[in-house]
Amino acid sequence: MSSEVLLEVKDLKTYFYTTKGIVKAVDGVSFTLRRGEVLGLAGESGCGKSTTAYSIIRLVPPPGKIVGGKILFEGKDILKMDNESFRREIRWKKISMVFQGAMNALNPVYTVGDQMAEVIMLHEGLTKKEAYARVYKLLQMVGIDPRRAHSYPHELSGGMKQRVMIAMALALNPPLVIADEPTTALDVVVQAQIMNLLKRLQREYKMSIILITHDLSLIAEIADKVAIMYAGKIVEIGRAEQIFYNPQHPYTKGLLASIPRIRGEIKKLEWIPGVPPDLRSPPPGCRFHPRCRFRFEPCDKQEPPLIQIEPEHYVACWLYVKK
Repeated sequence: MSSEVLLEVKDLKTYFYTTKGIVKAVDGVSFTLRRGEVLGLAGESGCGKSTTAYSIIRLVPPPGKIVGGKILFEGKDILKMDNESFRREIRWKKISMVFQGAMNALNPVYTVGDQMAEVIMLHEGLTKKEAYARVYKLLQMVGIDPRRAHSYPHELSGGMKQRVMIAMALALNPPLVIADEPTTALDVVVQAQIMNLLKRLQREYKMSIILITHDLSLIAEIADKVAIMYAGKIVEIGRAEQIFYNPQHPYTKGLLASIPRIRGEIKKLEWIPGVPPDLRSPPPGCRFHPRCRFRFEPCDKQEPPLIQIEPEHYVACWLYVKK
């Protein structure tokens, strides 16, 4: 793995301006991703994982807006680029995305080959015949018979559609692929196949991946680095082994305690009481404090800083702030 930083997100803020108030979906998120590294982004539904991804690829749906922060890709702030330059130079060529729910992401009235070829023709100026030659190779690469290029989405199984989406994301050899819940609605056997495919492609093409999921067991399979999100903020980030074997934030500990273990000591499963906060009016101080059994004096008044507790391991919790 290279030590070169590919992506640096600094204090990213993405808010949704709704009629019922401002939803602070991503509120001050920062992390770095090196070339060839896999980052797992985990947390409960509604914590801001997908909004972070849509912000990076600049596809935040209205009424959402990126209101603050920087996204540096290969040293360049891509938030300062105009839409046309970003679409032509960065989106899909440098940063591509495997969208959540492949069933809805594919257009039902076009063959999968036509949809994949369109990306290649638009960005690389190839003829349809040349683009189709690439499409056949891409389908083969993800384990699909190239003849399936002439099939419509409804003729493919859920797992095949997801493979098509992965092939489409790799069509222009981007250095960064964002995979948003790539195994949603798939059975466990197909989930394993998709994860093995991602691992193989990552190794072969040395690409960086941001894997977004609420399933920590999937992240354990592939990630070098893990960031845990809660209510629009990163509460803990570190190397995968640090997060899984030495979790520090009470929320991370709660998430890991809720996963059944098949090896080692059998522990009673735990759960985190309560529900995530309404991001239109998040609780003051630490956003997790209403659900935390370790809360004490400053937790409900001041927001904890993200502090380093060991090399590459950071946590935002008052338990670790030296008095």
